[in-house]
Amino acid sequence: MSDLIRWTAAELGARLAAGDVSSVEATRAHLDRIAEVEPDVHAFLHIAGEAALARAAEIDRLRAAGEAPSALAGVPIAIKDVLCTIDMPTTAASRILEGWVPPYDATPVARLRAAGLVPLGKTNMDEFAMGSSTEYSAYGPTRNPWDLTRIPGGSGGGSAAAVASFEAPVALGSDTGGSIRQPASVTGSVGVKPTYGAVSRYGAIALASSLDQVGPVSRTVLDAALIQDVIGGHDPHDATSLTDTWPSMAEAARFGAAEGSLAGIRVGVVRQLNGEGFQPGVRQRFAEALDRMAAAGADIVEVEAPNFEYAISAYYLILPAEASSNLAKFDSVRFGLRVDPGRSTTEQVMALSREQGFGPEVKRRIILGTYALSAGYYDAYYGSAQQVRTLVQRDFTAAFEQVDVLVSPSTPTTAFPFGEKVDDPLAMYLNDVTTIPANLAGVPGMSLPIGLAPEDGLPVGLQIMAPIREDARLYRVGGTVEALLEAEWGAPLLSRAPTLGRPVPVPGNGSEPDGGTR
Repeated sequence: MSDLIRWTAAELGARLAAGDVSSVEATRAHLDRIAEVEPDVHAFLHIAGEAALARAAEIDRLRAAGEAPSALAGVPIAIKDVLCTIDMPTTAASRILEGWVPPYDATPVARLRAAGLVPLGKTNMDEFAMGSSTEYSAYGPTRNPWDLTRIPGGSGGGSAAAVASFEAPVALGSDTGGSIRQPASVTGSVGVKPTYGAVSRYGAIALASSLDQVGPVSRTVLDAALIQDVIGGHDPHDATSLTDTWPSMAEAARFGAAEGSLAGIRVGVVRQLNGEGFQPGVRQRFAEALDRMAAAGADIVEVEAPNFEYAISAYYLILPAEASSNLAKFDSVRFGLRVDPGRSTTEQVMALSREQGFGPEVKRRIILGTYALSAGYYDAYYGSAQQVRTLVQRDFTAAFEQVDVLVSPSTPTTAFPFGEKVDDPLAMYLNDVTTIPANLAGVPGMSLPIGLAPEDGLPVGLQIMAPIREDARLYRVGGTVEALLEAEWGAPLLSRAPTLGRPVPVPGNGSEPDGGTR
């Protein structure tokens, strides 16, 4: 394997700028890695090999002429298949959109292209972003590079697995209830859900419009910050896009890492997000992370957020209701799959097409959402859920009056085996219990790796949440925590090239599994 694919996006960008390597070389190395591991991992639904090499060659010519568009010009990136791309199929991992190529790029994709990043392809996901394991993809599941018998999280398991298996240095994902942070947690990568409205949703196939947010997946906090700096900012195409002028997230991450101290930072531990049902190893690593933060000067405070208890119930009424409305457009008439046995009415064609085009989880949520919005039930279900959402937002407001950031485990457990929860929707939904509140409130959240669980040697994530519009604070604290861990371990968690399916022992974190290194 080429050492080149081990470099972070920041390192690769610097070496490209210095002329140590070309974008064509970097792109080819990642495409070779994809060819090597994709039969096992299945992180991608579409690989744009020729187009990626052509774009890389173009960036090399621009750099030679002194016209490189950004510090990340020439860096390869993977894109979740929920984002429209003018030159690649966009299916949202659904049969109903199989083969569809959009007539435009999503704004985050357009901004990546303008900055000179090189799209490698589109990554696998749960169909229409409905799921927590990538088992609901119509094109087969993605596997966790740490253990090929386990899930990589969802819905953005493809993006997280691509980063964790060194198929791409960075990726784009979308987060409706944890679909960036939860896969990041179980694959040992870094995932960030920005403030709602900080990154345009234009061109992102909508699941729940009031919850969805596009964000980065990476191997380091700095890489995530660099990507958010590229894709963030106001977009007139998106009515929910904030008009704020944003500070540099990369500068905040670098400052946090260089500072190496959390003195003066008040860290709130949400009691309701670390209780019954959490894996002992997850709780152990979380407690150790709190100890490290306290040793670095942070003031650790337990915070009460009583309405978080109802967040998951409210979410699974709001999301299906909005999904039911958003997915009504897939009617077989305007675009997408059309099943027509002949001499059928429009209604019959629509019913047949949606029956064959949608998977079981999508159908389940459409039915639930349609029921919640139906006459006589709207106020009892959807209306009540929105009232709970307001209470969750008030809990965040009250908490941030006491502390600067909130923390919790990113997920209750490490990656679970395939099939363990796919037939139990409620158990699958509970996997998002720690991440959902941030989406209901619109606050930014990050997951970063804090070690391996002693029971199974699989990654554990720390979730950090900051107030709305304080994404820079999130990156500053995340950068510091990451630097503290790397100073202790001697290297990042994802610092070595993986041998698929074998956990990596991380020096100094007390979680070294038996059986060698990657």
